[in-house]
Amino acid sequence: MGSGQIGSGGGSGSKNGSREKCGGASSAFAFFLFSFVVLGSVGGLYARFMAAANVHAAAQGCEEDNEGSWAIGVYYGDSPFSLRPIEEMNIWKEKSAAWPVANPVVTCASLSRSGFPSNFVADPFLFQHADVLYLFYETKNSITMQGDIGVARSGDKGATWEQLGIALDEDWHLSYPYVFEYNGNIYMMPEGSAKGDLRLYRATNFPLKWKLERVVMKKPLVDSFMILHEGKYWLFGSDHSGIGTRKNGQLEIWYSVSPLGPWRPHKKKPIYNTDKSVGARNGGRPFMYNGNLYRVGQDCSETYGHRIRVFNVTVLTTLEFKEVEVPLGVNEPIKGRNSWNGARNHHLDAQQLGSGEWIAVLDGDRVPSGDSMRRFVLGFASVMAVAMLTVLVGMLLGAVKCVVPLSWCPHDIGKRSDAFLAWERSNFFSSKLRLLCSRLNRGCSALRTRIRPNTCTGMLVVVSTVLTAAVLMCTGVRCMYGGSGAQEPYAVEGHYSQFTLLTMTYDARLWNLKMYVKHYSRCASVREIVVVWNRGTPPRSSDFDSAVPVRVRVENRNSLNNRFKPDPLIKTRAVLELDDDIMMTCDDVERGFRVWRENPDRIVGFYPRLVGSRYRGEKHARRHGGYNVVLTGAAFLDGRAAFGRYWSEEAEAGRALVDELFNCEDVLMNHLYANASKGGVTVEYVRPAWAIDTSKFSGAAISRNTQAHYGVRSKCLKEFSGIYGSLSRRKSEFRRRKDGWDV
Repeated sequence: MGSGQIGSGGGSGSKNGSREKCGGASSAFAFFLFSFVVLGSVGGLYARFMAAANVHAAAQGCEEDNEGSWAIGVYYGDSPFSLRPIEEMNIWKEKSAAWPVANPVVTCASLSRSGFPSNFVADPFLFQHADVLYLFYETKNSITMQGDIGVARSGDKGATWEQLGIALDEDWHLSYPYVFEYNGNIYMMPEGSAKGDLRLYRATNFPLKWKLERVVMKKPLVDSFMILHEGKYWLFGSDHSGIGTRKNGQLEIWYSVSPLGPWRPHKKKPIYNTDKSVGARNGGRPFMYNGNLYRVGQDCSETYGHRIRVFNVTVLTTLEFKEVEVPLGVNEPIKGRNSWNGARNHHLDAQQLGSGEWIAVLDGDRVPSGDSMRRFVLGFASVMAVAMLTVLVGMLLGAVKCVVPLSWCPHDIGKRSDAFLAWERSNFFSSKLRLLCSRLNRGCSALRTRIRPNTCTGMLVVVSTVLTAAVLMCTGVRCMYGGSGAQEPYAVEGHYSQFTLLTMTYDARLWNLKMYVKHYSRCASVREIVVVWNRGTPPRSSDFDSAVPVRVRVENRNSLNNRFKPDPLIKTRAVLELDDDIMMTCDDVERGFRVWRENPDRIVGFYPRLVGSRYRGEKHARRHGGYNVVLTGAAFLDGRAAFGRYWSEEAEAGRALVDELFNCEDVLMNHLYANASKGGVTVEYVRPAWAIDTSKFSGAAISRNTQAHYGVRSKCLKEFSGIYGSLSRRKSEFRRRKDGWDV
């Protein structure tokens, strides 16, 4: 809309210009309203089905924190250099479906559900007292947003922890609770650098009552420890307050004849004042092994607390200090952000138990420091880019006539008063800004002249711009709403566990299987993938891109009964039977695992059916408000109990029918569960956010003709009902559970 259109002389021209302005404003408003609705719908649908934040907050705790989502895990080994996580030790206890237990063993939820709201737990230190282990750690208080010192107790070598509460709470931030014993007393030396000094506390009623013993040093030291070595006590710490110190790359040493002081500085203080990647800043308790002293340090190069480094201290005297790095021997996280410590770990305390076995506690985080702020910035930038692209599309379509209001632009308005012109000339910045705005508006016309939407090129530009805006909108939603991208497992009774993923397939579906393994192996709670190979040349385990072990179990004959064959090599109680053509999110899988762990005597699945004399689909179950069968092609089972039932003498006739019809193995399993329950609930449904049947893209589906397939299954129902009893009187209603996942 040029100045000539607006400023043409005469009243009639002025009225026409006014009408054009109003019409242009009206069309622009309608365009922006339409764009807002469309792009908002795209973002909303993406948030609903694809970017649901996987954050399992406890009441008043576990809120997203820019410092991270730290948690604590337990490791065991024959030495401090052969440590394995607790899940690899296969520690069983039949009291709960949470077993065998998996890391992390202490999280923000552990403390929050005990009545002490926490955003994360970190910096773990162990203290052995008789046969009991105590764990001291930093907890980020969700209310005060400062660090306190929490404590937990374990009577089973660290497999489970009872949260005792807050051991130390000061008016300033506390962390790194180094606990040790001296002359019959128990002391704690936490980091309190915000106070400007290093303090030593003595337990008056261990482990929850502590009294300030003395100020060790009037310096804001971080991550400090004391150790007795060759007749002297040595104090290691990092002072971040001095001029010229390099944060996380500086280390100082002092020595004394007693942990109560006085302390004298090492001759070479500071020992390090260099790059933060060298591990100068302490990362836990030092330890002795085979007569050698080892110090734990932090590599903070990529992000704070990126990884742990261990150093063998070869020389420690009042005049000299030397150390060399040695391998730690702890397995690296293999699932990226879906590992509880996939992004970083910065603290280790390894100690030898009375039995000779070594135990260690490590902290870890699945997101880097400052992740939430970076996601917000990226999301905001994406939304701003969407706004710019929306304006661009409006300009191309002619709905947006100018970039800025016409009244801002001196070349686009009519008569101006002498006073206005004088003010404009006196205000250089205003004049330049108006000139810029005028040129931007002229650019609209030039753009529409060069790229006309009624041409093929113009249409391509418009469509490409709209698609780019939609992608950027989804990116913004994912960054600001979808969480860190890590799929967290769900705790049950404060504990985590793992399951075995089992699928049955054959050679025609190998391409599908590779995609399947790559995806599900990254889910947090998957321990192993077992591929039951029914037909054709089997693949090798090395053919798969997997973050967990893949075992190919080759069967002698092609039978659907092979799905439930007892397998003594499966180490977990939970088995997820999941067809290789079903793709769903890891979070959906984790939700199903949680529901099964709360109901380990049931089949917990993702596809419900309501059957009677005939077999029908899910719509029938929805119309009648309930279900009595879940398909075992996507369901959690107690592997030991379920497989035992399926291969019992009682199920022999059912297995024969499955072989005859090459169908109905899941219907048989549902009947066997119902027959064993004597009237109780045997199935639970979990609705996935979305699920894709990939066999539709290849034509490799087992059952292509739905009606014929349902007819065969109806025949099975009749036969199984005669043998094991009918399922028609059983019905579980939708929306029955409090978790809301059975809608």
